Amino acid sequence: MLDKNIQLAAQWIKTAQHTIVFTGAGISVESGIPPFRGEGGLWNNYNPQCVELGYFTRNPKTSWPILKEIFYDFMGKAHPNPAHIALAKLEKTGHIKWLITQNIDALHQSAGTKNISEYHGTIDTLHCRLCLKQIQATDLKWKPFPPVCFDCGGPLKPDFVFFGEMIPVKTMETSLGHAQIADLIIVIGSTGEVMPAAMLPGVVKHNGGRVIEINIEPSNYTENLSDCFLKGKASEILQRLTNAVLNE
Repeated sequence: MLDKNIQLAAQWIKTAQHTIVFTGAGISVESGIPPFRGEGGLWNNYNPQCVELGYFTRNPKTSWPILKEIFYDFMGKAHPNPAHIALAKLEKTGHIKWLITQNIDALHQSAGTKNISEYHGTIDTLHCRLCLKQIQATDLKWKPFPPVCFDCGGPLKPDFVFFGEMIPVKTMETSLGHAQIADLIIVIGSTGEVMPAAMLPGVVKHNGGRVIEINIEPSNYTENLSDCFLKGKASEILQRLTNAVLNE
C-alpha cells in the first residue's frame, strides 16, 4: 500500500501547478532535535517559562542559560537530514514553489531551500531590544553573559517567536497567500496542534487542493484532511517520493 500511495503522491506532485510544503518538528527529529511536546519532548526536561516573553524580559539571567543550552549548544549544531535535502531538490527542480516551516532550526536553508517562510522565526539571528540591531548567531559572543548588543549594550533576544509574542504579520500574510493559491500541500512532521500555523493545510483543502501527509503516526490531519497518508520516517519517505517524482 505504501508503494502505491507513493506513486499516487508523486503523480500529484508532477501535475500540480503550485505545490507548497508545511513542516513541523517531526522532520528534524532525524537530525537529533527532539520535539518540544509529547513523549521525549524538550519541555519535559526544561521549563518552557524561559521562552515566555514577559518572563524572559523580567528574568534574562534565569532564561538565558536554558536558551543557550537548548538553542545554541544543542540545536545550533544540528545538520540537515535526507528529508531536508530531498525537499531542497524538489524546489530546485520546480516541483515545490514554497515551503512553510514551524521549525526554528534553519535546517531547511542549510539544505538549500530558498523559498521559505519561517512561521515561528529562527535561531540564526538575534536582535537588540533597545536599538533593534540584528546580529547573526554565528557572531554571538557569550561574554558578558547574558549576551548584549555590540553597539549599545542592550539586551539581545533570539529571533524566534516566544510565548506571548505575535507571529510577524508579513510571515502570516505570505504563508496564507501561498496556501490560498496552492493546489497541493505536503504536510511533514506536524501534528496539527499548534495554532495558527496548523490551519494552513485546511486553507488549501478548503480551496479545492489536495493534502499529502508524511508522519510516523496519524495526526490531527490524517482522518479529516489528508487525501494521501504516507506513514513512516520523513527521510525514507521523501527520498522515495523524490525518486518517483524525478523518475530516478
